[in-house]
Amino acid sequence: MAVGARSERDEPEERPESPAAVSDDVRGEDPSSSDSNDNSSGDSAGRKKPRSFWKELPLLIGIALVLALLIKTFLVQAFSIPSDSMQNTLQRGDRVLVDKLTPWFGSEPERGEVVVFHDPGGWLETTEAPDPNVVQKFLSFIGLMPSAEEKDLIKRVIAVGGDTVECKKNGPVKVNGKVLDEKSYIFPGDTPCNDEPFGPLKVPDGRIWVMGDHRQNSLDSRYHQELPGHGTVANDEVVGRAVVVAWPVNRWAALSVPATFDQQGLNAAGVAMTAAPGALGLAGAVPLVLWRRRRLTGGRTAG
Repeated sequence: MAVGARSERDEPEERPESPAAVSDDVRGEDPSSSDSNDNSSGDSAGRKKPRSFWKELPLLIGIALVLALLIKTFLVQAFSIPSDSMQNTLQRGDRVLVDKLTPWFGSEPERGEVVVFHDPGGWLETTEAPDPNVVQKFLSFIGLMPSAEEKDLIKRVIAVGGDTVECKKNGPVKVNGKVLDEKSYIFPGDTPCNDEPFGPLKVPDGRIWVMGDHRQNSLDSRYHQELPGHGTVANDEVVGRAVVVAWPVNRWAALSVPATFDQQGLNAAGVAMTAAPGALGLAGAVPLVLWRRRRLTGGRTAG
């Protein structure tokens, strides 16, 4: 055998890879692609499928009802005008929104405001109202309709606690000696009080004197002076102030306080009563402060 010649036995013959191995390499999955598929399947399993609208609807209705009840109880409530006693400011069938929030913070009725209040007793006729149907009861429960079971009235505040109010025949209404210019809100052709003159009388603290804008068609404070309270209404009976006419749409309007109630001097009695405690407190505080300063000065000198 020649030197350098290789024997077939020295080195194994190179054989091509088997078809099975080639096939496995081609068809085998890439590790990275395998991990990607695993992750995608995990993500899809982790994400929840959104619920259908119909399954969410009962929850939405429940939340809406709770919010409506909270709004009715603490914020605003709709009331219907049942009579003509507040024409032309309010018409029979109007819907007004009543602010129920501010009374929770200690706000009291003010002159010129239109307020809704519970029957103080004996103001409304004892006629039984027709029984409301299920829909009416539900709407009144959530505050979209007034309750037929509640006996409420709506009038304008003319005087508040501490005021002296009067109206003589053929004369104007006077509050604390100041004449009210009522042309902007009383019913055209009405007189201020010719059908039922009154006063002068002083409104007790914590109560209000109310009158309808349609003076000759309103059984207001003037007509109930024989009852307890002598025609006045307790502030605690006031549901809230009517702030806007919400229905019908063509009568949308804010119920603002007429300018005559802002005239100078009308609040003189109220200011005097308010200022008196402050003045007394200041008078008592000055000697106390002077005594304290003298004591501190004396203590430093002695030390």
